[in-house]
Amino acid sequence: MNEPQPDTATPPGEQPALLEAVRQLLVPLARLAVARGLTHATVDEMLRAAFVEEAYAAYPNLLEHRRVSRISAATGINRREVTRLTAARQQRSEPDRSYPSEAFARWTTHPEYLDQDGRPRVLPRLGALPSFETLAQSVTRDMHPRSLLEELMRLGLAQHDAAADLVSLRREAFVPRGDQVRMDTFLGANVGDHFSAAVANVLAGGSEHFEQALYADGLSEKSLASLRELVAHHWRSITGDLVPRVEKMIADDDAAGIGSTLGAGNRLRIGLFSYQVPVDPPAPVAPVAKSAPRKSARRPEGESS
Repeated sequence: MNEPQPDTATPPGEQPALLEAVRQLLVPLARLAVARGLTHATVDEMLRAAFVEEAYAAYPNLLEHRRVSRISAATGINRREVTRLTAARQQRSEPDRSYPSEAFARWTTHPEYLDQDGRPRVLPRLGALPSFETLAQSVTRDMHPRSLLEELMRLGLAQHDAAADLVSLRREAFVPRGDQVRMDTFLGANVGDHFSAAVANVLAGGSEHFEQALYADGLSEKSLASLRELVAHHWRSITGDLVPRVEKMIADDDAAGIGSTLGAGNRLRIGLFSYQVPVDPPAPVAPVAKSAPRKSARRPEGESS
């Protein structure tokens, strides 16, 4: 009986563009590995395991005795390596909840914790709503409010005025300082989901996930500074609107018996990013008598996968 095969055909002329796309993805990965002391052998082992994992998933109905041969053919990894890597496959668990990030999200989006200008309030540490105590208890009863406050302070996200017993945020974005493990975890989760969305769109030939970008060049440092503040402003607006809505949806789904309390449902990540880097000026060219007008490269362009 013939087993179903995934669509692996590469359209004519796509391979050069595909290889260039892979190169652009691997360069920052290599930069991270070199900066953090990860050797090629370590990353190569993980890449081989990832190839085997995806090939394993690509043939869910394959008879077990044919699985190693099919995975070897699909990945180019020899049968002995496929057997070793297949035996080492382990079910990954979902990451633990991040109480500090949840508290930060509520503090920066829920109306009761915002002032009239929409900024996070300075909160009394104890007392009735709004206070840091009520904020912490709305996130979890498994961690004492004082412990959650200490963790936010350790991450450089909050500060406590002991004399007045008031708590305030130090940052407008959840970027924990002095916690490289948490930053590495965010890197994998955020970029991993972003990359997965883009790959899914490319493989599906459509827009299965929302994944858009805006591109422009020729910007001055002054313009970049203005744009960074504008992006931050829009992100505050997006999170301020979406976080309460998503939380209500989760609560409604749980109340209806179809939410995460039963281990079902879907996982969602919504993000926004900006990136800027200097560009080299174009090489000078010899003047010509006449030339056709060229399209300006300074105009913003929309991009999507």
